[in-house]
Amino acid sequence: MKTLLSIGHGYSARAIAPALIENGWTVYGTVRTEESAALAEAQGVKPILWTAPDDPSVLPLDEATHILSSVAPERGEDQMDPVLACAAMEIAHAPQLEWMGYLSTIGVYGDREGGWVDEYSERTPSTARGRARLQAEEMWTRLGQIADIPVNLFRLAGIYGPGRGPFEKVRQGKARIINKPGQVFSRIHVEDIAQVVHAAILRRDLAGAWNVCDDCPIDPGEVLAYAAELLNLPKPPVVDFDSAEMSPMARSFYSESRRVKNDRIKDELGVTLKYPDYRTGLQALLDQGLDQDAR
Repeated sequence: MKTLLSIGHGYSARAIAPALIENGWTVYGTVRTEESAALAEAQGVKPILWTAPDDPSVLPLDEATHILSSVAPERGEDQMDPVLACAAMEIAHAPQLEWMGYLSTIGVYGDREGGWVDEYSERTPSTARGRARLQAEEMWTRLGQIADIPVNLFRLAGIYGPGRGPFEKVRQGKARIINKPGQVFSRIHVEDIAQVVHAAILRRDLAGAWNVCDDCPIDPGEVLAYAAELLNLPKPPVVDFDSAEMSPMARSFYSESRRVKNDRIKDELGVTLKYPDYRTGLQALLDQGLDQDAR
């Protein structure tokens, strides 16, 4: 019997859990709200309401054979990964633990002005968020070395899927195509994230990093234009990057441009992406009636 402890059981982790449960796994998920606990329980996950993250005593570390953390670093470059700040030694001494995974981001590569990166490229994050992720990756890797347990770092591209995509902004007329020549983003459907994590768990002898992205890094404006086409709506208006009204978070995303190679998940994990590009992914969401934003 295998037991996954999903720390920070959110959008991506909810896509990962069902296949494990169907195969007889026990899955625990830490959540912060009663609403999230109800979502987890409806899925067959055993929710753990963890509202005091400085107290690791609620974590079922005696049972866990696998740990997956989806928890982002605290804001600020000098902030430790909150999970490891609280429970690093407890995790290292978990008696049945055989695998650890951490959901990171392709932001650790920094800005490459549209150039290609793979898992062996130097990590040169240019934002505070990216530097914090790099620090977290190094901490999880070090913990794995201390515990002599393989650690998998999943570097996720921009996530979309059921309840999360461009359709609602297009419908409401809020979408804007940002004109920034040379800008490209990579993205990944949440079901393909689940595929990669499942494959890595099965190949637990393989440690290290995995780029989790589709085959089609592209200007984000093309994604919005295609979403509008699918909805038979006008193409969103174009605004220049310098004059566009954007949140600091959105503007920081546009400060970096890179193309990310995903050969390793295919060659070493044997993954065949369900949605290798944004067109197949968005069309499937619309066909399945899963294009409405989550509330």
